[in-house]
Amino acid sequence: MRLEEQAQPGALLVQGYGSGGFRLGGKRHEGSLMILPTGPLDWPVVSAEGISLAQLEPVLALADRIDILLVGCGLAMRPVDRTLAESLRQSHGISVDFMDTGAACRTFNVLMMEGRQVAAALIAIQ
Repeated sequence: MRLEEQAQPGALLVQGYGSGGFRLGGKRHEGSLMILPTGPLDWPVVSAEGISLAQLEPVLALADRIDILLVGCGLAMRPVDRTLAESLRQSHGISVDFMDTGAACRTFNVLMMEGRQVAAALIAIQ
């Protein structure tokens, strides 16, 4: 799906998702993806089940620059370990929201447009 937004200068927005990847800044990225303040990063996760702190290490390394982490769980929201979100909030000051990947992409764009300190961990969908 294509997303069209008016970007603020320097804002990296999700322009499209589906077919196993994402489009950011006019460039196609195959597979799951993290979007961090430092830029996009391949994320070797294919299922929301079992997401761990270890898989979110790139986010933790930038915790001082991230207030909100959006996790796109694929086609549909999946149950996740609530202790993971609580740990990120208490230990690292990061609020975590789990949702389907499409909703995460749209929410990420809105928060970026508002100038919020947001990151996304997005599981690719077909």
